[in-house]
Amino acid sequence: MRESPKAPRDVNPRELPLDELIERAGVIIEALPYISAFRGAVIVVKYGGSAMLEPELKHTVIQDVALMELAGMRLVIVHGGGPAIDAHLDRLGIEPQFVDGLRVTTAETLEVVGMVLSALNREIVSALNRAGTLAVGLTGKDARLVEARKHSPPAPNGGKGQDIGFVGEVVRINPQIIKLLHENNIIPVIMPLGMDAQGQAYNINADTVASAVAAEMKADKLVLLTEARGILRDRRDSNSVIPQIARAEVEALIESGVVDGGMIPKVRACLNALEQGVGKTHILDGRLPHSLLLEILTDKGIGTLIY
Repeated sequence: MRESPKAPRDVNPRELPLDELIERAGVIIEALPYISAFRGAVIVVKYGGSAMLEPELKHTVIQDVALMELAGMRLVIVHGGGPAIDAHLDRLGIEPQFVDGLRVTTAETLEVVGMVLSALNREIVSALNRAGTLAVGLTGKDARLVEARKHSPPAPNGGKGQDIGFVGEVVRINPQIIKLLHENNIIPVIMPLGMDAQGQAYNINADTVASAVAAEMKADKLVLLTEARGILRDRRDSNSVIPQIARAEVEALIESGVVDGGMIPKVRACLNALEQGVGKTHILDGRLPHSLLLEILTDKGIGTLIY
């Protein structure tokens, strides 16, 4: 049995002006058709960046996920932990290294990654359970959820690239445990570690895992919480967000350099998911409070929708 509802923090409705109460009611009414349309929908959310660091942002993300689940949506959370991992490595005197956006992962680094992700996973699960939903933490190694193999970056001349250690790529997603949890109205919270046939663990990019899970589940939506407002038409203008764009148009933006750097793997994750049957994908600014609800349950949305 779930806990009885609690009043929002520091809010007494009797103290609010009538106009504000009416405005709040209007927001709820605006959300109704979206709640109806997405009831039973599978939505995979990649959670990371600032939204995992700042206490108030963490609180709003948990609220958004809990509300969506209680409204009948079937959520899957895949979380990263890059900044926390970097901070722990720094305390150990280990300088983080990256190749093409992927963390070089030695045996020592892999141990740190596993430890930090486990702590973050427990924190997210605990917060969701306190919010009135039911959640369970998983690694990609549980029930062979994420089957992986060693990632080998290609060299410029087509040969074998630099060895970046225990970094993996997804071979297969086995979704049975996710489906079992969904049947019991439980939110899976997945840390991006996979395992090969010999039992070797690998660190895998969280966007990649989220995309693969969404594809295997034929999710209605894949949502990536990022450190950007979405895809920008002009990288120098943060107000030039592209509200929605067709999959076929995105490659041209990559080739022209409009989409570059760390946004490329996120966009690729969205494209891969769409190619494998995911309904729509969203790139949102996780630094904006309640970005999930604003994108999914309002008329305008606030990020970039790729369809």
